[in-house]
Amino acid sequence: MDDHGLWTFLTILGQCALVMALVLVSLAFLLLMDRKVWAAVQLRRGPNVVGPFGLLQSFADFLKFVMKEIVIPAGADRAVFLIAPMLTFVLASIAWVAIPFAEGWVISDMNVGILYLFAISSLGVYGVIMGGWAGNSKYPFLGGLRSAAQMVSYEVSIGFVIVCVLLMVGSLNLTDIVLAQSGAGIFSWFFLTQPVMFIVFFISALAETNRPPFDLPEAESELVAGYQVEYSSTPYLLFMIGEYMNIVMMCALTTILFLGGWLSPFGVGHGVFWFVLKVVFCFFLFAMVKAIVPRYRYDQLMRLGWKVFLPLSLAFVVLTASFMKIFDVTPWAYTEEAREMGRGALVIEAPLATPVPVKLEES
Repeated sequence: MDDHGLWTFLTILGQCALVMALVLVSLAFLLLMDRKVWAAVQLRRGPNVVGPFGLLQSFADFLKFVMKEIVIPAGADRAVFLIAPMLTFVLASIAWVAIPFAEGWVISDMNVGILYLFAISSLGVYGVIMGGWAGNSKYPFLGGLRSAAQMVSYEVSIGFVIVCVLLMVGSLNLTDIVLAQSGAGIFSWFFLTQPVMFIVFFISALAETNRPPFDLPEAESELVAGYQVEYSSTPYLLFMIGEYMNIVMMCALTTILFLGGWLSPFGVGHGVFWFVLKVVFCFFLFAMVKAIVPRYRYDQLMRLGWKVFLPLSLAFVVLTASFMKIFDVTPWAYTEEAREMGRGALVIEAPLATPVPVKLEES
């Protein structure tokens, strides 16, 4: 490896380390915010002992988990038992590679960014299934099966919602999706263009991340904390960090797809501040839903996914495509605005072939 290749590798490694550090530190305070919101709804104080205003509570919990002993059940598959939480954590971490925090503030501005994120989120179910099966216990196994069915069910709806956005943008690049919402400030954002799909995506994100009121895989009243029953110490911590990273990832994806990413609602002063503010707002909505909405039954959960969201999202895919075809609406990536920004699709108009006269000889 030459010096240029080594320097490129070290630069990318440093960017990954910086993003991971910022996400993990943010996660500690978002978790505290989640607990504070829940406490405020119930007229309690919440964590307020460790550090000023309880700000260090998450770090204290982290140290508590790390210092505990790792207990592995006698009948468990040791390899799978330990790989499952690591897989959950790694998959939740590598998804952040494609997230643009601002224009140019992204580790890999890949052309298939949304497809990459969708693929990574689809793989996340394997960590839960492996964790539920490896403990050699009926309760976590049932929790793992519930999680598999639930995540697959709502990934279908999320996929069709994303298709609606992609039809309007004409690109799988996440930066293009954000820039397609520029122009008239908040009035250009897709949550106004596709309000029903915004609601479907938000509710499906709750189910995809096993968040209340759809936390059936780990409902304490039924399955004794679900697939995590046999876990303790650091492996349990990795499951929890992976779960909350997925929640924040869904908040970031909601921000990018429907809330204009890093764009200002006033049309000027765009930057990473707006992206962070919108992600925190989405997380606040997640916390409020957890605090005020009662848990669904499992049959209600599956009925909502397959009988309501799936046909609704599929219908809006057809409506969006039909509207763009009938009114001759050009996807943003193929517009002059996208070309002026140096973004969007590259359209090459090939010249028509000149016909060559052919002389037929008589036989």
